[in-house]
Amino acid sequence: MALVEVVQLLVSPAHRYTGRPSDGPSPAHPGELVRSAEVRQGLGLVGDRYYARQAHRDAAVTLMAAENLPLAVRPGTDLRHTRRNVLLRGVDIDAYLGRTVSLDCGSGPVLLAVRRAARPCAWMDAVIGPGAQRALRDKGGVRCTPLSDGVLTLGPAEFEVLPD
Repeated sequence: MALVEVVQLLVSPAHRYTGRPSDGPSPAHPGELVRSAEVRQGLGLVGDRYYARQAHRDAAVTLMAAENLPLAVRPGTDLRHTRRNVLLRGVDIDAYLGRTVSLDCGSGPVLLAVRRAARPCAWMDAVIGPGAQRALRDKGGVRCTPLSDGVLTLGPAEFEVLPD
């Protein structure tokens, strides 16, 4: 078990990156950066754009390591730019593809099956800055299936990789 920090949580009710990157993103929804997020087994984050969507159930929650944000490209980059749900500091989450992890923010563990890489797209160059898509290659975060209900909150958390 390792101590990590949940730095940011993003629960966004709608997509912002539609159409062509050169057209720019849709306006941000007020309150999409939250202090806590409710997780539902097999469904995702309550209120998020991927919640209970059949096509996204195996990838309903996205996690990213804060250490991988391309700050050299654009200072101030955060989850509103990458569109990941959970920003963690202190763990290389990209290293756990195919594993099940536990994240406990103090109210009990949330189990997540780390299914696949969250690949950066051309939008990253448009909203973060030129070179961001390349900078995030192989470290753009992971897409997970929630295996339990729970609550994620900002602040310290216990992170554990569960045995296979």
